Amino acid sequence: MAGIYIHIPFCKQACFYCDFHFSTNMAIKNEMVEAICKEIELQQDYLKGELVESIYFGGGTPSVLNEGHLKSIFTKLNKHHRISSEAEITFEANPDDITSSKLDELFQNGINRLSVGIQSFDEDVLKWMNRAHNSKQAFQCLEWINESEFNNFSLDLIYGIPISSHETWEKDLRTLVDFQPPHISSYCLTIEPDTVFGRWKQKGKLNEASEDYASEQFYHLAEYLRKANYEHYEVSNFGKAGFHSKHNSSYWQQKPYLGIGPAAHSYDGKNRQFNISNNAKYLSAIQTNEIPAELDLLTAEDRINEYLMTSLRTSIGCNLSFLINELQYDLLKNAKPQIEQWKSSGLCILEDDYLKLTLKGRLLADKLASDLFLVD
Repeated sequence: MAGIYIHIPFCKQACFYCDFHFSTNMAIKNEMVEAICKEIELQQDYLKGELVESIYFGGGTPSVLNEGHLKSIFTKLNKHHRISSEAEITFEANPDDITSSKLDELFQNGINRLSVGIQSFDEDVLKWMNRAHNSKQAFQCLEWINESEFNNFSLDLIYGIPISSHETWEKDLRTLVDFQPPHISSYCLTIEPDTVFGRWKQKGKLNEASEDYASEQFYHLAEYLRKANYEHYEVSNFGKAGFHSKHNSSYWQQKPYLGIGPAAHSYDGKNRQFNISNNAKYLSAIQTNEIPAELDLLTAEDRINEYLMTSLRTSIGCNLSFLINELQYDLLKNAKPQIEQWKSSGLCILEDDYLKLTLKGRLLADKLASDLFLVD
């Protein structure tokens, strides 16, 4: 089983926190879609004929695409890859791009799951983040989704916002759950250097929320959604039973996937591949039938480290037998003092041959995983 990720590198405007690759220049949108279709053809052998069980349109903002663009991309995908009849096909969208007719168009063209970037229902917070939508549009798009044929969709929220409050966070959670989305993704605001917020921070114009403030909101998020019958199956992801994201889960389970488009990443089960994060150079290369990608050959240590990083973020946890049998690494033997310390601090448990982080541990998942990393 495999997945395909398609990066659509366009946005109407730049959110002040975002460091993903995108451009606000829509003039080359048609040319970019043609190049994406060409790359699908050029990369047709990457997955070695494996059945594709998930396709994910990310970005950027895929909802800037029109119906013609979608038809072209799906024609190429179906021609060059084996797509499961039950494939999960996710489409990221912003609330301001969603209309009743747009939803019908997406559903009729094969999209069966939406991922909508709400981020907040608070007008001041949305303006501060420079989101393209307002609060009214957030509510309206959710009403349209509930009236549409989509029964599988995910909504995003951001916490740890320094200009906000616990009261606003509580209201956002309550509002979101009232719409009963099958899936919720929630991320802590991170200030990256090459963003507007990053430059504000460097100039002393922005102070990040304290760790205690963000931690309190994370714990409240987890408890609130638990009571609302959401399964906390990954640090930042919550789903009703049967609605966990197949595509994102494939990353954490280290299944192979093909990334198409500028800045897209691929993984063949052993090594990684990274497309160039430059629209002009990407287009130029594809036009000459070249794949503008850099290959990253993973060492045995790299593969162990990646498995530790991804598995410890999930509720399933790290499979100790998999590490021994597939990666020839005995974690309990090599990191026993560290794991015993975590257990005594309430950060992890050992259960049925799995090392699992507790809720307290998940808050520190990336740091804890890095503490176990092997060095080449």
